Amino acid sequence: MPRINKRQKANLALQPQEALAPAQAVAALKKYKAPKFDQTVNIALSLNIDPAQADQGIRGSVSLPRGIGVSKRVVAFCTSDKIADAKAAGAVEAGGEELVAKIEGGWMDFDVAVATPDMMKFVSKLGKVLGPKGLMPSPKTGSVTPKIVDAVKEFSAGKVEFRNDKGGNIHAVLGKMSFKEDDLAANLDAFIAHIAKLRPSTTKGTFIRRVAIAGAMTPSVTIKYVEQTETK
Repeated sequence: MPRINKRQKANLALQPQEALAPAQAVAALKKYKAPKFDQTVNIALSLNIDPAQADQGIRGSVSLPRGIGVSKRVVAFCTSDKIADAKAAGAVEAGGEELVAKIEGGWMDFDVAVATPDMMKFVSKLGKVLGPKGLMPSPKTGSVTPKIVDAVKEFSAGKVEFRNDKGGNIHAVLGKMSFKEDDLAANLDAFIAHIAKLRPSTTKGTFIRRVAIAGAMTPSVTIKYVEQTETK
């Protein structure tokens, strides 16, 4: 059985035993004893979906109001007339078939790939390379778009991508522990609200079952979330 160190033991004693409102949950998270580095704050949601059903899959991306405190290396698949603009917007590399060939050759020094729709006929060749790494551009995440410059800017600034796992859960980055409480709370509210809007029409009953936030090396804090229902 893993040995619990003093910091972990102290944090477990501080862990709330009940769900808290978002602002209170963030305040509780900030009270944990932290390691010397700036931890990433993560959010996890348990959803009432059947991941085996194609019409219940939850996937997309969202720009959080306070950012996430990190930048990402973005490559842009685009025609030659857009290469300069994509690079000026922050792309570490941009191009068409030549960029496809470079990646086929083993180059993978990037975190996100975006593409214009007309380039997907070439990018599709990279399915076996990018797919398993979660890097394949997709219209569902906003990474396939004619507005390639905007996409580069957003993803370079840390636009959050998400996709449900086999258990029907969503995991995503919410920010950094060094963020002000109000900023983390704003990101938390925005992320939950965005997921709530993606409720499949075939889902019955409660959609968001549970929400929790945690630092990379802290216990979690459960969020008190009341699902809004439409009134007629």
